[in-house]
Amino acid sequence: MAFDGVLITEIFHSLQGETSLAGVPFAFIRLTGCNLRCTYCDSAYAFKGGTRMSIPEVLATIRPYGVKHVLLTGGEPLLQRGTPELARTLFEAGYLVSVETHGEVAITPVRPWTRIVMDIKTPGSGMNRGGFTQNLPVLRTGDEIKFVITSPSDYEWACELVHSQDLPKVCDILFSPAVAAVGSPGEGRYPGVELKWLAERILEDRLPVRMQIQLHKLIWGAQTKGV
Repeated sequence: MAFDGVLITEIFHSLQGETSLAGVPFAFIRLTGCNLRCTYCDSAYAFKGGTRMSIPEVLATIRPYGVKHVLLTGGEPLLQRGTPELARTLFEAGYLVSVETHGEVAITPVRPWTRIVMDIKTPGSGMNRGGFTQNLPVLRTGDEIKFVITSPSDYEWACELVHSQDLPKVCDILFSPAVAAVGSPGEGRYPGVELKWLAERILEDRLPVRMQIQLHKLIWGAQTKGV
């Protein structure tokens, strides 16, 4: 079957709002489609639609941004069969490529060319399926694991994983307070997961993680696009 490019929801230039690279200028490439429906999803507009683009067209779009970092996000970018070729081409063009994935799809097809940010779904996401375990052995130094915390019980669940021997020791671990999507019932921060509460719990528990918030939304507002 002939390669027919990738289905793109949007491409834009902004500061990375999360991970250890927060604040760094990035080209964001949001691919269309996702097989999960998380309770706090803020990119549901990427579930369907999109524009079919060739890989040269994608590179031509991001070139004027003048950045060295690119993020492939979604949706779930690893659902598209063209994503590995896109990642390889970006890497060979000199970009530092990150992929944000929910970990329920194999990361091995993009492994040689990318830094992985794996968003392990907590029970409060409604999508805690456990498929991420297949990818844990493939993670390496420089990759990051992210937990979006919706409740105190989510926090305890994530803590158990952090303290277990299951997570790779080479990865940075990120804890994010969940934010309900704009326009959804209960828009805003989830009850019981205020910023101060999460920060104090991490300190009290001597947890070896990085707390993060969505920098881009603090700067430009709750409806700002990001990872």
